[in-house]
Amino acid sequence: MNQIRIASACLLAAAASPALAQAAPTAFDWAGLLPMVVIFVLFWFMLIRPQMKRAKEHKQMVEALQVGDEVVTGGGVLGKVTKVADAYVTVEIAKGTCVVVQRPSIQTVLPKGSIGAA
Repeated sequence: MNQIRIASACLLAAAASPALAQAAPTAFDWAGLLPMVVIFVLFWFMLIRPQMKRAKEHKQMVEALQVGDEVVTGGGVLGKVTKVADAYVTVEIAKGTCVVVQRPSIQTVLPKGSIGAA
């Protein structure tokens, strides 16, 4: 009986000990989230935003294509636009040789007279 009292007293003392007690839950630590926010902001301004700007400029360039423009396709073919449709552009790459390409595949519009110099 005496051993039971000693064992129960030890258990009560251990339970009341601050070292063994569980800590109360703390508030959310915003400092741990700060590096992720900084990385996202850097990615936005260094990668995503410039890519969106280039895509917008390319879309405007493709929409403004007109007959007579000298262009470079995505495959590197130089030519002069001879026909413009909704989704396709006909490009003359040599005298009497025309190819039909999709509008988004036009990479660059060259200044007039560039193909003659090439």
